Amino acid sequence: MDDLTYTLRQLCQRNRDGSHATQADRMRSLALAARQLREAGFRQMKASSLKGKHVQALLDRWQDEGLSTGTLKNRLAHLRWWAEKTGKAGIMPADNTQLGVAERRYVTNVSKARELGPDLVLVTDAHVRMSLQLQAVFGLRREEAIKFQPSYADRGNRITLKGSWAKGGRERSIPITTSEQREVLQAAHRLAGTGSLIPAHKNYIQQRHVYDGQCKAAGLSHMHGLRHQYAQSRYEALTGRLAPAAGGPSTKTLTLAQRVQDAQARQVISGELGHERTQITAVYLGR
Repeated sequence: MDDLTYTLRQLCQRNRDGSHATQADRMRSLALAARQLREAGFRQMKASSLKGKHVQALLDRWQDEGLSTGTLKNRLAHLRWWAEKTGKAGIMPADNTQLGVAERRYVTNVSKARELGPDLVLVTDAHVRMSLQLQAVFGLRREEAIKFQPSYADRGNRITLKGSWAKGGRERSIPITTSEQREVLQAAHRLAGTGSLIPAHKNYIQQRHVYDGQCKAAGLSHMHGLRHQYAQSRYEALTGRLAPAAGGPSTKTLTLAQRVQDAQARQVISGELGHERTQITAVYLGR
């Protein structure tokens, strides 16, 4: 058992708030958070180490997994309990909406897509700039774009991501369907050579900190929205219609043939984004 899980277990044993069921749910949720923080590269943590960046890393992952609003609220409640019991209540706002967690799931029909604009020139680190461009044209997660190795990934008509880059260790391929994707990939080749988009003198965690710092300095936030934009662009390419979240027709108004086409497109997009369940595409595309 790692130090974080052990000290969280101790914290729960010293503070037996709520019913036995509530206590058991809290311990399971915090144990999961400890494991996911470890997978995200946060090592040598204890319960007293909790910071805002840890909360954000967990929230980013949970939102990326397409968890329901109810599940997100429950997990955030457990994190808030953790923060309060360690004297760090101030790192989390009392209102979940300030964390981007809405009260009702239907708000996914409001597009969260974003594109890279003129602010990209404010990103001075060439490797970070390249990672952002890869996120935009291939819908990659932040970790995948940082660990990206073009000499391995480029398979001509598609890119293949190593399992060690991707969430859950699942290798996947994404087709190259536009000239912009090919141009960005060629630029990645020129920058990284046979290596990755992590400079030789840095490790992944160090480069992720550079990425986060560069984005903050450039005024870039919610870069996960690049995946939303990719998903919506692919939906339009596959169906000929805008996604519901981008102003297209609701799935409830589609004809039977269009619903079949919609389901097929969502299956393709789910795979390209690295998800197993097509229901998660509602987070990106709306309903």
